[in-house]
Amino acid sequence: MMPFLARRAAALVAAVLLASFTVFLIPYVTPGDPVRKIIRSRVAGDVIDDSAVDALSLQLGLNDPLWTQYLRWLGRLSSGDMGLSYTSRTPVAEQVLPALWITLSLVVLALGAAAAISVILGVTAALQEGRPADKAITAVTQAFIALPEYWLAPLFVLVFALQLSLLPSAGWEGPHSAVLPVAVLALRPTSYFTSAVREGVLEALSAEHVAAARSRGLSHLQTVWKHVIPNGLLPLTTLVAVWFAGLLGGSVIVEVIFAIPGMGRLLFDGVLNSDIPLAQGAVVVVVGLAVLLTTAADLVHGLLNPQIRMSHA
Repeated sequence: MMPFLARRAAALVAAVLLASFTVFLIPYVTPGDPVRKIIRSRVAGDVIDDSAVDALSLQLGLNDPLWTQYLRWLGRLSSGDMGLSYTSRTPVAEQVLPALWITLSLVVLALGAAAAISVILGVTAALQEGRPADKAITAVTQAFIALPEYWLAPLFVLVFALQLSLLPSAGWEGPHSAVLPVAVLALRPTSYFTSAVREGVLEALSAEHVAAARSRGLSHLQTVWKHVIPNGLLPLTTLVAVWFAGLLGGSVIVEVIFAIPGMGRLLFDGVLNSDIPLAQGAVVVVVGLAVLLTTAADLVHGLLNPQIRMSHA
């Protein structure tokens, strides 16, 4: 167990450092001089004095070696200092935290709905393997895999907001505002989750311990409830974490279409306005959470499945 946890911890640290360094390089790989962008955000006019550029470079320590700048930036980041937004001149952290709460709410609701629905559909399809219910569930869920969010979101707005006038088309003013974006975000993961649950349950049904449980006198329903479903749902833990991480960054299109002030919209605005500190802050939070979530899911999966721990021993 300890070697397994030690390797996962080392992998987590390495992933976080690599991700943070990649985010740190954003100003250096995007077009334009970052110092001139800072000055242009502070003063009017297109003409920038070279002496002002040199003075600000010295003040910000941009003449230091890259690794020195990275360690200094990482130290500020670890204390919660993400810098000032070029456009609003306010701390980036003050914009990131409210946006993060909104995006987390969307993602949790979407994945919660997707997981609940997929468990029902996946277990039903597995127990009815080869029958009409299984074929219908598989056909419908596979169809939704091919429907991307940028196509579903306008369609849902057209049907449910404009044509039927059942729900608002944009904004973030209450629970009713979350229905359409949550539905759009939930459809594709529901398809993948359902397929994973179905395969997991089918595999669990053929396991030796399930046959042994039946031989001890347990009914089919008891066997399914106690032995099949818990083991069949193991793949879902990793999938949920992976999709959680993906939706944190992949909600950009949905948040822009529905005018939701979440992390996706914040990142979009940062890139659109060349607001590097804002873009950096949004990316580092999303990537950091993604790394933590996938590592946590890996640990949970390993704890629940001894075979994984043994294979890494």
